[in-house]
Amino acid sequence: MNCAAPTNQDLSGGSPKLSALQLLAVFLRLGLTSFGGPVAHLGYFRDEFVTRRKCLSEHDYADLVALCQFLPGPASSQVGMGIGISQAGVPGALAAWTGFTLPSALILILFAYGVSTLQGAVAGAGWLHGLKVVAVAVVAQAIWGMAKSLCPDRERGTAAILAAVLLLAWPTAWGQIVIILLGGLFGLLFLTTDAVPDHTTLHIPISRRFGLANIVLFIVLLFGIPIVASLVPNHTLALLDRFYRVGSLVFGGGHVVLPLLQSASVAPGWVGKDLFLAGYGAAQAVPGPLFTFAAYLGAVMQPEPHGWLGGVICLGAIFLPSFLLLLGILPFWEQLRRMKSVRTALMGVNAAVVGLLVAVFYTTVWQSGILSVKDFILGIAAFGLLTLWKIPPWLVVVLTAIGSAVMASV
Repeated sequence: MNCAAPTNQDLSGGSPKLSALQLLAVFLRLGLTSFGGPVAHLGYFRDEFVTRRKCLSEHDYADLVALCQFLPGPASSQVGMGIGISQAGVPGALAAWTGFTLPSALILILFAYGVSTLQGAVAGAGWLHGLKVVAVAVVAQAIWGMAKSLCPDRERGTAAILAAVLLLAWPTAWGQIVIILLGGLFGLLFLTTDAVPDHTTLHIPISRRFGLANIVLFIVLLFGIPIVASLVPNHTLALLDRFYRVGSLVFGGGHVVLPLLQSASVAPGWVGKDLFLAGYGAAQAVPGPLFTFAAYLGAVMQPEPHGWLGGVICLGAIFLPSFLLLLGILPFWEQLRRMKSVRTALMGVNAAVVGLLVAVFYTTVWQSGILSVKDFILGIAAFGLLTLWKIPPWLVVVLTAIGSAVMASV
């Protein structure tokens, strides 16, 4: 099951593509094993679809990552949806999102049902810390591979370093956006590129008319749901309103969404602060996107609908904006990225993204994973298994979790 030899032939003459069912299977495995947050997820995706399956080229994958950095919502989930679209269109996007999101959403909804019992068992477990350690190795491997490809010269290497320094000095979501824009300006002013080759691995089988319809729907829902919710006193509409707006307006993804979710659920009295913090702790322990925390919040809310139904409503509402935006923009993206000025800007953006990944790697992945010499030893071992022995990432996750549990017990 790889892109070099399965089933669906691309209409543009490219290599055969994965089917929606194959994408569901691949992303379900990733959803069960992708620990470490958004930056680690990008590393897992790159290893799976660029290095192993060769579904996308390095530069096409980097361009997709760069685009998703500009969009509101969870960047790693959007990259997964984009990969799904390039392979199997809209069904591929749904399959990728479902596979990657379902495991953590189910775990968090179950946790919501038994929060008082499970909370103590999750906290402080040795194997849990091992998942943070292996994320260090996975992200380091991904950043190193992307840096070699996207920062091959002195100019782009310098741009990446400056981006990392700026984000460490200005660690905000708006800081990330400004740095990416500066990276694009740097590319326009100081970088040059040859003509873009005809072949691309990022084929988008969606019409521009369909893309435009999705953009219009995104805008209509963003402004229409609050109006309807204010006129019709219904808790389901209120949930849709608050969680759709969170998914539409948060830039940076990951932990940036937490204050907005707290405002959307704790401030109106729907979720107690203790329950919110308990769910936040559990969300750190599960694989997949942090945005699935919305499923937990929907399940523990006091007003109905709550439980499974509330979890599904909140989960769908927070991810829907990302889905609509990606379907709306990707049909126009291929033509834009072929323009020479856009290509040079993208070269600068990609270098800046590498720098951003380095900064986020230090602040969120390294500092939470490497707390002792034992952690450093375990992290080096995991890095060696990934890079030298080419062990599959899911197996490295399992081995590192076991190693951490053993180390914690001695």
